[in-house]
Amino acid sequence: MNKKPIYTIGHGTRKFDDFLALLKGSGIEYLIDVRSQPYSKFNPHFNQSILKFSLGQHGITYVFMGDTLGGRPSDPSCYDHEGKVDYELVKTKDFFKSGVDRLRVAYQKDISIAMMCSESKPCECHRSKLIGRALQDEKISLMHIDENGRLKDQTSVINELNKGLSELDLFGRPVNSTSRKSYI
Repeated sequence: MNKKPIYTIGHGTRKFDDFLALLKGSGIEYLIDVRSQPYSKFNPHFNQSILKFSLGQHGITYVFMGDTLGGRPSDPSCYDHEGKVDYELVKTKDFFKSGVDRLRVAYQKDISIAMMCSESKPCECHRSKLIGRALQDEKISLMHIDENGRLKDQTSVINELNKGLSELDLFGRPVNSTSRKSYI
């Protein structure tokens, strides 16, 4: 029997009702918040406490995992000299491995989950560049709900990110294996 994929979604500028409809349409039971800082200045309905309450009203359980799977780790050794997050380094950290372990358990139990971040485009988010690659290494099926509400698998998102070029650079490291922004 095939297992349900793990989904990802970015809230972006979506209205809560549109966001909820996408989750319900994919049969999501648990929303895993992978934002390092679980709030939104521009979309307060996605602030942690409001989101948790609103999802609960619709039978979806909110789980915060930004401390283990967030795109801006608190560990300063995860940043390169330009202040960008080095995803290949993050993947070696115990905190990240424990987050992936929790996702693996949910996948093995065939629990319907979606990971959420703020970036609506999966190819511009750590959901695909960090977590997605780690789950792909684990042979865990991942589907991204993109900015238009369409489903894309992890391979398609990485191909889009790399514009069809090889996934590895000259040194054998994944292309686009750092954050887009500098945080230092």
